[in-house]
Amino acid sequence: MIKIGKYVNTHGIKGEIRILSDFSRKDLLFIKGFKIYIKNKEFIINSYRKHKQYDMVTLVGINNINDIIELKGSDVYIKREDIDSFIDEDLYSYSAIINEKKYKIENILESKAHKILILDNGVMIPYVDEFIEKKDDIKKIVYLKLPDNLM
Repeated sequence: MIKIGKYVNTHGIKGEIRILSDFSRKDLLFIKGFKIYIKNKEFIINSYRKHKQYDMVTLVGINNINDIIELKGSDVYIKREDIDSFIDEDLYSYSAIINEKKYKIENILESKAHKILILDNGVMIPYVDEFIEKKDDIKKIVYLKLPDNLM
């Protein structure tokens, strides 16, 4: 599962929810029919719109605030396999070797400047050329060399 954001509040009384997400490929997931997971419950997106910094979503079968409010504050996930075929560079399946230590890549954020790798220890690493030693597509490993003060 990939965390894509947090269900921060409801909007109105008909069950629309506000998701705060910095996931880089929202265009792949916030579409009608796509499945999201909140507290291990599967929901299907019925509609999507952007409002300020929020991703506003209605869900199939949720027509009342009372049907969804108990999940408020929960993280929102998707299944990795649901987007694997859409990702151009599938770094999610890679490990990162940084200064000879191995980490799992948990998430990838896309800033205006570059991608940011979020590792399983919570550290965020800019995915920029000066840090990349090599990328092994067969072993699914990205080798990074970072200054000691970044880890």
